[in-house]
Amino acid sequence: MSRPSGPWPGGAAGAIGLSFDNLGEAAEIELGALAPDAPLGGHFSATRAVPAILEALASRGLTATFFVEGLNAEAYPDLLAAIDAAGHEVAYHAWRHEQWGRLSAGAQAENLARGVAAFERLGLTVSGMRPPGGELGPGGIELLRDAGLSYCSPVGGGIGAPEGDFALLPFEWRNVDASCVLPELGPSREPAQFLADLEAELERLGREGGHMALVLHPFMLDWLGEDSLAAIFDRLREGAARGELWPARCRDVAEHVLAHREAFGDGASLSAP
Repeated sequence: MSRPSGPWPGGAAGAIGLSFDNLGEAAEIELGALAPDAPLGGHFSATRAVPAILEALASRGLTATFFVEGLNAEAYPDLLAAIDAAGHEVAYHAWRHEQWGRLSAGAQAENLARGVAAFERLGLTVSGMRPPGGELGPGGIELLRDAGLSYCSPVGGGIGAPEGDFALLPFEWRNVDASCVLPELGPSREPAQFLADLEAELERLGREGGHMALVLHPFMLDWLGEDSLAAIFDRLREGAARGELWPARCRDVAEHVLAHREAFGDGASLSAP
């Protein structure tokens, strides 16, 4: 039986924006678990988890997007440079993991300008953002576009370019590893159940087509386990080898959507977390 050709590169039916959210101490400071003046630079997610992730990605020829807080440009500049040098994308996740939808439009603009400038000082160009909490809030798409970004990955469904020159690559909480352990995001799940649910989604994606944002967190690596992470990467590589799936950086997905707007249109829908 021949495989139907999809809208993605190589005729793949489904696209997967492979991504990792959060880095270092930023979110812990924002949540009050660490003092604002706490020493930075030794967090296990940066010193142990991300290097292991980078090694696992490299061994399989996969690329990913790392949505990191702007504070990390000051705390882990060498690591961000290493992520970029390895062919991955560094994208924005607020300055200190502030709940984006709760910020005023003015606060969003200041936050974004500070982060973009910090990344630019490292020679990194920011193309996209995933708002912590998932909501765009008062500033909406216009603020992000005005800052020079070309895409956003908020909570929602589908995929599209409703503004013509700006792409929306929504994520769903069920495809986020942290949703397994945070009750407010959904029913608790063990790693095995998360993998089973993910496999079912990948099977559907390869069969029916579409887009999925896979959202993993370096600080969740001990929960997920390196063997399970390797299994996820192997599955993505196999899907790509079969021509069914296109695992890619979010920036690449956005560029494809913007280059083929007629095929995607206003196919994205946003929802509250």
